[in-house]
Amino acid sequence: MARDYYDVLGVPRSASAEEIQQAFRTLARKHHPDVNKDPGAEERFKELNDAYSVLSDPKTRQRYDRFGEDFRQIPEDYDERVAAAAGARGGRAAWAGAGGGGVRFRSADGAGFDGSGVDFEDLFGGMFGRGGGGGGWGPVPGADQEAEIQLGVEEAYRGGRRSITLGGPAGQRGYDVTVPRGVVDGQRIRLAGEGGHGSGDGPPGDLYLRVRIKPDGRFRLEGRDIHVVVPVTPWEAALGATVPVPTPGGTAKVTVPADSSSGRRLRLRGEGMPNPRGQDGDLYAEIRIMVPPEPTARERELFEELAAASSFDPRRPR
Repeated sequence: MARDYYDVLGVPRSASAEEIQQAFRTLARKHHPDVNKDPGAEERFKELNDAYSVLSDPKTRQRYDRFGEDFRQIPEDYDERVAAAAGARGGRAAWAGAGGGGVRFRSADGAGFDGSGVDFEDLFGGMFGRGGGGGGWGPVPGADQEAEIQLGVEEAYRGGRRSITLGGPAGQRGYDVTVPRGVVDGQRIRLAGEGGHGSGDGPPGDLYLRVRIKPDGRFRLEGRDIHVVVPVTPWEAALGATVPVPTPGGTAKVTVPADSSSGRRLRLRGEGMPNPRGQDGDLYAEIRIMVPPEPTARERELFEELAAASSFDPRRPR
């Protein structure tokens, strides 16, 4: 017995035409003989194509839903012909279903009707026992393909045009890619029609470039938020100051509050990665207090005076 076509495509019997089409596209790309080299891929692909050719046509799908796998053996005008045959016996008959290799009818009054005295060969035009044809493969869309593209933080921040070269079984091929402004790690860039070739006049698939952000010595990304370290002097941290901070889009200014310690984070709203479809990310500037690597004699003298005058002990519990 053939598999149920809905089971073949993995959709419920209530599936819409769009759901059936999407299921077929996904499975066909996976099992297309040009893509899948497994021994059973071609037979699986034929089975998928047969199921889709039936369920994608509203009239054929309706007949399949009514008659199951025997739908191809039932003439399209069976209603009138069965009614005429049943009328000769004094009743009206309607199709009740076929199963187990037999044909059963049920009359309008609910009584069984086994068709005795009816020439089924004549009634159905000799269709029983011939078997149904499966149809050709038909147009099949090409498979979607995926590759990786590495971008620096600043390049991802700004976006723009970029030329890339990808290698494959057929050799290398170049592409001109428009990088959207503010792409993040893991996001995909779609190149329509640049995927696998279709068969039987089917359209080509798409090529998806998955973005990978290269590590950067200055910027650390968390989603669309950017984290950057801001070095400050001891007196800037103690007294407060306005200092420059690097961003992928250029230099910004941040106000360091007085009495700031290392590790304090200052938030610059909207200065993170741009988001064309929503809210931009934020930039977090982390304060790091730096001392002179080679203090002058005067600087050392001032530090000694501060040490003598101050009672501050950062190790004492507060």
